[in-house]
Amino acid sequence: MSGIISVCSINALEQAAANLRSGGLVAFPTETVYGLGADASNEVAVKRMYNVKNRPANHPVIVHIARIDDVTYWAEEIPDYAISLIRDYWPGPMTLLFQRTKNAGDFITGGQDVVGIRIPAHPLAENLLAEFRKIGGMGIAAPSANRYGAVSPTDANAVSQELLEFLAAKDQIIDGGPCAIGIESTIIDCTKENPIILRPGAITSEMIEASTGIVLAPDKLENIRVPGSTKQHYSPKAKVLVSKSANPGEGFIALDDIETPTNAIRLISPRTIEEYARQLYSALRQADERQVDSVSIVPPNGDGLAMAIRDRITRASEN
Repeated sequence: MSGIISVCSINALEQAAANLRSGGLVAFPTETVYGLGADASNEVAVKRMYNVKNRPANHPVIVHIARIDDVTYWAEEIPDYAISLIRDYWPGPMTLLFQRTKNAGDFITGGQDVVGIRIPAHPLAENLLAEFRKIGGMGIAAPSANRYGAVSPTDANAVSQELLEFLAAKDQIIDGGPCAIGIESTIIDCTKENPIILRPGAITSEMIEASTGIVLAPDKLENIRVPGSTKQHYSPKAKVLVSKSANPGEGFIALDDIETPTNAIRLISPRTIEEYARQLYSALRQADERQVDSVSIVPPNGDGLAMAIRDRITRASEN
């Protein structure tokens, strides 16, 4: 195992790109969470990535691309509102679902006729994708770099703790520091007349409406499988409770203006919604490191990013 790459020179990224093209796996940072990447055109590599994650074969992955004009390699039937979203929010924490082309195999779409695509807004991810593109790579399939259903990693050490024992000698982890946003991308279904949010994230409904001029309909059940959509997800070993109270010795997560219950273990005290998103997953990992039995969380109020945080907390609390 070549381990964590902490000096991310162009030469190191060229080697990582070549590794991906030869069937290796590379964990890399994005602005949302760390992803475990495989060449999206290499079925053998993608299936090994699924095995490393213990991910069900019918659960799709997102294809990360280097350039906007590469969308049409993977997808077709791009509506005008999607073009507006791409113009306004790529690179960024937004995944768009389109009808797939023949280049998007069942092994990345989970057997569905749609494919999820995004361009991440992280300099190392963007440079890795650019180097990968130079040597013929059209996209990197990259779910979060953790075992399926567990807490997504927001730094390289968390990736190592989660996956090191499952990776091969040639696989790599690129250290780009902590992730700026800390929760996964917004997923938007662009296969319908109007956009539909399938997973909330940092690109909010208000931002989508501002870009497209379309007022979004209330959420409704969509028969499309997307990453992070299972009822239980993002779960630590500790039991997660949505509660303002906590017993002595239990973990506690809330905004800093909420008092810590007597003898509870305060894990984080974010001052803003953005800090809450950025720190949530590391706090859940910290709970497991401190071997607490349970964590009580007070979700933030509000729309936008707060709603995305509540989604992650709700799914984590199903454990």
